[in-house]
Amino acid sequence: MATSQAPSLGDRLVEPVTNVSDFIWVGTWNGVEVLPFPPMTIILLGIGLWIMIGLRFYPIIKLGSAFKGLFAGRKSQGDGEISPFAALSTALSGQVGTGNLAGVATAIALGGPGAIFWMWITALFGMALAFAEGSLAIRYRERTSDGVLRGGPMTYIMMGLGKKWTWLAVVFCLGTLFSALVTGNSIQANAVADGLNELFGIEEWLGGLIVAILVFIVIIGGIKSIGNVAEKVVPFMAAAYIVMAVIALILNFGDLGETFALIFHGAFNPQAASGGFVGAAIIIAIRAGVARGLFSNEAGQGSTAIAHAVAQTNDPESQGRMAMLGTFIDTIVICTMTALVILTVRGDFTAGGEAVLHAWQSDRVGFEMTSGAFAAAFPFTLAGIPIGTLIASIALILFVFTTLLTWSYYGERAITFLYDRMKGSTRSGEKKLHMAWRVLWCVVIFLGAAQPSELVWRLGDISNAAMALPNLLALALLSGVVFKLARGEKDAGPTHTAETPEEPEEY
Repeated sequence: MATSQAPSLGDRLVEPVTNVSDFIWVGTWNGVEVLPFPPMTIILLGIGLWIMIGLRFYPIIKLGSAFKGLFAGRKSQGDGEISPFAALSTALSGQVGTGNLAGVATAIALGGPGAIFWMWITALFGMALAFAEGSLAIRYRERTSDGVLRGGPMTYIMMGLGKKWTWLAVVFCLGTLFSALVTGNSIQANAVADGLNELFGIEEWLGGLIVAILVFIVIIGGIKSIGNVAEKVVPFMAAAYIVMAVIALILNFGDLGETFALIFHGAFNPQAASGGFVGAAIIIAIRAGVARGLFSNEAGQGSTAIAHAVAQTNDPESQGRMAMLGTFIDTIVICTMTALVILTVRGDFTAGGEAVLHAWQSDRVGFEMTSGAFAAAFPFTLAGIPIGTLIASIALILFVFTTLLTWSYYGERAITFLYDRMKGSTRSGEKKLHMAWRVLWCVVIFLGAAQPSELVWRLGDISNAAMALPNLLALALLSGVVFKLARGEKDAGPTHTAETPEEPEEY
């Protein structure tokens, strides 16, 4: 008599992990309301609104001058490791990943088309949070004994708030390590393995191994090597993807009006996309949009501040503008392009055996939904593969590859900060730790490639919150400094430093 195969550990973990994720983002447990409000959503949007008002809507008013600054950003104008533009490209390479293709589809599947409206709102408040992170990253930087400048939330907590807040910096770094291994690694590896499998039929474990080897070749050179690759790859891949999405929308121009109506109607009316229209609270649309918005643009999470801290500039305001531009490009431009293609393009899709018009109404989930929409837009085949599938898969592979590079550096900085709290930490000790981390990073890529996708996405929501909460508290406490930096006061706020025998010899 045949026995059914016991579920794997990954499958058994899906339900408890989903409960924790839903409690953090929606306030429910086992589908039952525990809190009358979605906690993480309120905190993220609340602090974003506070900073946006305190900045007097600076991110929106100064968006044009931020785009003009892109050209000046290619020149080095101060201390640091890489040009301001390379720092933006590095931050964007961390932001633009599977969230822009699979994450948008997941948001629509969870919360219907209305989730896209809430993703936009998250991005607008996120631009204020990103400005705060980018400007503080330059205002508060540490220098190692061999002269290397670096920073991020752990540094602006220590230097901006003082030694009594060390615990907050440690909590942030632990959250960063958790988030790096889940959202920066496992989710990305999982998505790229799916992309390689769909394109070339490569087994997921083998796809994970190939990507792990390629990532190791780049990250062995540290932030300068990562910045060099990001500066060349990111602008090209983002522009190419946007052009293809625009062509798909031009071909389906007649349906765009209906798409925007769906988004705005769905934002304030209970609807979800699974199997077409089913009852779901508006809160689910908000949760899906905000959670996936944060996953994609990382505003408020503190990660991009680590990349902006190494920019060759001494002007916090100008790098703050670069940082907010990253959030705008990631979500308002690239995520919106993906969403419009998914919601607009018509094709031969099915849901529960019934024919439906659009990919978002079908049984497809995650990247499969995005890939299906592009395949319907560009159905001509090349070697038996629809051109649209080829476009989406290549975009995913490139987006994810660069995300894996950048997040390895974020995790490296977090583990270095924790090591530096130990007595007798040295620069040579740091370098050995970096090498061990880079090897571990590539092993996790290999392991993460074959995990159940629902498990890694839900773990991603939890890890994002674990990283964002301590950073959002720091941003709220340092908001007065941020407002002064936006007014051009380069040395605003106190600087807490003390000589120590350990690295970075400053606090």
